[in-house]
Amino acid sequence: MASNITFVIVFVFVLTLNAFIGGIDAAGECGKTPIRTAAASLSPCLSAAGNANAKVPPACCTKVSALIKTSPKCLCAVLLSPLAKQAGIKAAIGITVPKRCNIRNRPVGKKCGRYTVP
Repeated sequence: MASNITFVIVFVFVLTLNAFIGGIDAAGECGKTPIRTAAASLSPCLSAAGNANAKVPPACCTKVSALIKTSPKCLCAVLLSPLAKQAGIKAAIGITVPKRCNIRNRPVGKKCGRYTVP
């Protein structure tokens, strides 16, 4: 009887551990791409996301357009991340990059924290 209880306890522990580890690999706002990787892919946008008067480089527009097509919530997650703030990105300015790139399929009107996509 005691061995059955021990088996059940170990079995439940393994199931719980598996669920916890599975949760670590679960998709976030950027899918299975770590937010650091998504942020790094947007490095051509650094100047434009920190200065509303800066010209948006074509490489930035290409990256932002691709990100919006695959994972539109990821752009918001990157803009609101502590990593973006450390890099000098201002979310209020960064959120304007898709419009400044003339990206037609941008999520106009969607909220990104306290900001709205223009």
